[in-house]
Amino acid sequence: MESAMNTESVFEFLGNVPLLQKLPSSSLKKIAQVVVLKRYGKGDYVIREDQAWDGCYFIFAGEAQVSGPAEEENRSEFLLKKYDYFGHGISAHVHSADIIATSELTCLVLPRDHCRLLETNSIWQSDKEVQKCSLVERILHLDPLELNIFRGITLPDAPKFGKVFGGQFMGQALAAASKTVDFLKIVHSLHSYFLLVGDIDIPIIYQVHRIRDGNNFATRRVDAIQKGNIIFILLASFQKEQQGFDHQESTMPSAPDPDTLLSLEELRERRITDPHLPRSYRNKVATANFVPWPIDIRFCDPSNSTNQTKSPPRLRYWFRAKGKLSDDQALHRCVVAFASDLIFASVSLNPHRRKGLRSAALSLDHAMWFHRPLRADDWLLFVIVSPTAHMTRGFVSGQMFNRKGELVVSLTQEALLREARPPKPSVTSKL
Repeated sequence: MESAMNTESVFEFLGNVPLLQKLPSSSLKKIAQVVVLKRYGKGDYVIREDQAWDGCYFIFAGEAQVSGPAEEENRSEFLLKKYDYFGHGISAHVHSADIIATSELTCLVLPRDHCRLLETNSIWQSDKEVQKCSLVERILHLDPLELNIFRGITLPDAPKFGKVFGGQFMGQALAAASKTVDFLKIVHSLHSYFLLVGDIDIPIIYQVHRIRDGNNFATRRVDAIQKGNIIFILLASFQKEQQGFDHQESTMPSAPDPDTLLSLEELRERRITDPHLPRSYRNKVATANFVPWPIDIRFCDPSNSTNQTKSPPRLRYWFRAKGKLSDDQALHRCVVAFASDLIFASVSLNPHRRKGLRSAALSLDHAMWFHRPLRADDWLLFVIVSPTAHMTRGFVSGQMFNRKGELVVSLTQEALLREARPPKPSVTSKL
């Protein structure tokens, strides 16, 4: 028997079906509009063996039993429950087993003619090829390999510093986690740990562990794996939007309009020709391999300082993704996670810079709290301060504000700060 259901409740239900969580939210909305509700009584055949395949079935309520072909000696039987599905991926045009309702059963059926909605080119967009998306969206695209397993790569034009960029780990791991929760739950906090250096020349496997699924919250752990080793771990918590208390004590500091400030590319060109800077520095900037970042950054206090000039342990800059992003809040938060690691930990080095200093800041851990909805393709002000550094570790904290002055993200990071040792002189023969 066919019936109708509220589209909103259908959308919420479909978001909990593991098969569908990897799809763009736009695809899910389309599926919610075309599925048909079918009801069965206990003992009714939902599908008969050799029956023509007419679509993909999702169990909304009740249970059903799958029975293998009767002529098989070891006939297999197993139970299907809520959120299970069948019919998708059948290579033949007929079913090879009986499916019988073992209770009152309700199914949502995606008609065969609409099953193409189950296949998309991008995990973020249903109507656009990955190659036509903005660079940062392409960096954060993952290939779903199996349930809870995704593959990411380092694109040739992605930011990298001889190794996989830490922000790429965070953005891709958060993308993997987001593609295993229902679409109504959005990440509100994450904690990540950088364990080993990532190889930019080989893919990264992201394995998602479904720690908990509740009515309003979900928790995920993601392991990033290369060469059989876990090299990065992310823990993330997701929450369904709910009405509640609202206040903001933090005030956005005064900052110039971002459209009046120089981009990194313009700042680079100016530094190459700035006579106030040492010629050796200008030559170094001009000859360095420069790959533009997919994030537009505008420093609020541009100066003639170099990476060897001592300065206070604080920084303010506007940033946004280059290009238009898909309209998916999960993607926008992944982009902000990606961008947050570009110039964060290095602020801890500011008071210690000096001429001739060669140093490195390696992320150890990174935590973020998302307070309000945001758009990563609109300007966000990143306010950074390093309260302390001790021994080999530097600590930074940050706040991100939108142009309205609303606090949208708070974050912290600890990094390993090291002075690079000069290379040992090579021993040459005196003969």
